[in-house]
Amino acid sequence: MDLLGQRWMLRVIWELEPGPLGFLELRRRMGNCSSSMLSVRLQRLVESGVVEKKPDKSYELTVAGGELGYALQPVWRWSERWAGSLDGAGGYDET
Repeated sequence: MDLLGQRWMLRVIWELEPGPLGFLELRRRMGNCSSSMLSVRLQRLVESGVVEKKPDKSYELTVAGGELGYALQPVWRWSERWAGSLDGAGGYDET
């Protein structure tokens, strides 16, 4: 849980869930995550066994990472459903 609580970790897993990506494509999809931060996060995910760096230098979820991505899908569905409805103050918009 400590690993997943670090900023950008869940986003990296989200972006890799459909399949492998090279660093530049992953960086493009990550929006305002800096290259150096992405590099650090990928290194940590590789060290933890959640992501692997393939010979072609792309990144892919391992079997464990894939299971984690699958387990997180309900959370992602929830966030997509409620995006924009929850305000920054912890409340919600009833509309």
